[in-house]
Amino acid sequence: MTDERALLARHQAVLPKWMALYYDAPIQLTHGEGRHVWDAAGTKYLDWFGGILTTSTAHALPEVVTAVQEQAARMLHSSTLYLIEQQVELAEEIARLSGIPDAKVFFTGSGSEANEAALLLATGRRRSNQVLALRNSYHGRTFATVALTGNRGWRASQLSPITVNWVHGGYQYRSPWRNASPDEFIAHCVDDLKSVLQTTTSGDIAAMIFEPIQGVGGFATPPDGLFAAFQEVLSEEGILMIADEVQTGWGRTGEHFWGHQAHGIVPDVITFAKGIGNGLSVGGVIASAELMDSVTSGSISTFGGNPLAMAGSVANLKYILDHDLQGNAGTQGATIMHALREHVTAGHLPMVAELRGKGLMFALELVEPGTDTPDATAAGMMMEATKQRGLLIGKGGLYGNVLRMAPPMTLTAAESAEGAALLLEALFEVQHELHGIGAPTTMGPAEPTPSVQVNA
Repeated sequence: MTDERALLARHQAVLPKWMALYYDAPIQLTHGEGRHVWDAAGTKYLDWFGGILTTSTAHALPEVVTAVQEQAARMLHSSTLYLIEQQVELAEEIARLSGIPDAKVFFTGSGSEANEAALLLATGRRRSNQVLALRNSYHGRTFATVALTGNRGWRASQLSPITVNWVHGGYQYRSPWRNASPDEFIAHCVDDLKSVLQTTTSGDIAAMIFEPIQGVGGFATPPDGLFAAFQEVLSEEGILMIADEVQTGWGRTGEHFWGHQAHGIVPDVITFAKGIGNGLSVGGVIASAELMDSVTSGSISTFGGNPLAMAGSVANLKYILDHDLQGNAGTQGATIMHALREHVTAGHLPMVAELRGKGLMFALELVEPGTDTPDATAAGMMMEATKQRGLLIGKGGLYGNVLRMAPPMTLTAAESAEGAALLLEALFEVQHELHGIGAPTTMGPAEPTPSVQVNA
């Protein structure tokens, strides 16, 4: 059995200190099955974070494991300089599912690379390096995608090959229009967009990039229709729209296959990664043949579209479609949200400012009760409290005060109920320990607080 303390020391000696590790005593996950994982000490956990929304179907899904094993026995890599049947097969299916007419697909090794490729298409087509992005956004860790990111905690550098202007829209709770109705909020955001276009740009914008639900930003969920309103403004200037579906794609939101479909639009470009590979390293970009073929020089991706990742992704996507995991995400997500909403809206959990998300992509923003002050301490304590109960969740948000949950989409009804109960138990314990509100297991009535919002 691996000594995790010794492994941590070795990790710290040779890996960057800015590589975050969860928990006061970090754990090594050694294996998984279905929606569960085990650490080196043999402790079993219900996984509600899926490797940052990457284990989209299940751990050790037999169909994916078999496809990877069979391909690995034949060939791991050939490069895209040769025909790869699985790459063509996956591209055909993704193009069909994209909704983009006459679509083509380019595969990369990650979501960051996919967004870089989308920028290449848009800036080349528009002959401009100016890009619009949303505040509180995250688009990757490469040079240009760091520049796009509207969250200071993930902007390691202000240097950039592109000029970026940020607009409101993704994160209503901490916007100037928190209490506005959905229609009023959209109208305010459109006015802000118009103002930015008129005052802080030179006018020749290449594209707007957006996350339908802001992932690293704490699963901030804008009202449906926002991006349709944006598209109406942008299309007047020929500005392209890039939907970053790295976290929201493949049916995770339950109601649609792609997150942007909730807004009734077809973007010019879609980027994807994470969930398509169920843990394999794969990303990509989708655009019309005209736009995709507009690149004026040769380009390949050494590892994008490799036989191993493609074989596993083909099997994974087939499983998602054949077993209606989108429908299951909607059903199980609604069940979990209902269990949480009952206590949030009743005021039992005044440290929860907002419950938000869609399908199996939902979050709780934590604050000091009765205020808007972000409570990162509570979020850190929740990470430990859920771990102690055998539940793995994620953390994020602009201030590190948001709990993020995204279980594999094969989550069962029993696992939904179990996880919701564990999460609530931890919430009441932490709230009592930090603020003295209620007993650790109390779920009885309390005075509701004005800051509570439910966006779900």
